Amino acid sequence: MRIKMTGKRNRLIYCLFLGSVIVAGLLSRSGFAVHLPVFISTYAGDTLWTVALYLTICILFPRSRVVTVAIISLIISFSVEFSQLYKAAWIDTIRSNRIGTLFLGSGFLWSDLPCYTAGCFLSVAGDVLASTAGRRINHMTSDAENR
Repeated sequence: MRIKMTGKRNRLIYCLFLGSVIVAGLLSRSGFAVHLPVFISTYAGDTLWTVALYLTICILFPRSRVVTVAIISLIISFSVEFSQLYKAAWIDTIRSNRIGTLFLGSGFLWSDLPCYTAGCFLSVAGDVLASTAGRRINHMTSDAENR
């Protein structure tokens, strides 16, 4: 199956998606998480981290291919996770504050890797659906204008 994007992504729509994903990710790591099923509260944050990364790449490079964005997202996500094996005072200082932890994590966990992969697959599915919906709307609009 070949995944093909036509045209460029709507940055405003992707920014709205990104904002929603960030809010959901922060909620999954807050006191709100006690109201979620354990599986979701345990793994949602890491899954959404890759979704946010995927969306950020789409916003920065709106004409990029889905496969390219997926590969870059996974490489960055896995690299950040494996970087947590590196211990040095300077990077541990960065990781010790909230923002540093959100961007770089705090400790290596093998279970995060499947979360990143799932987040990437969810992102690809959403991206393809958004592209398909956009093409349908454009097609419907052009048909209406031709009548």
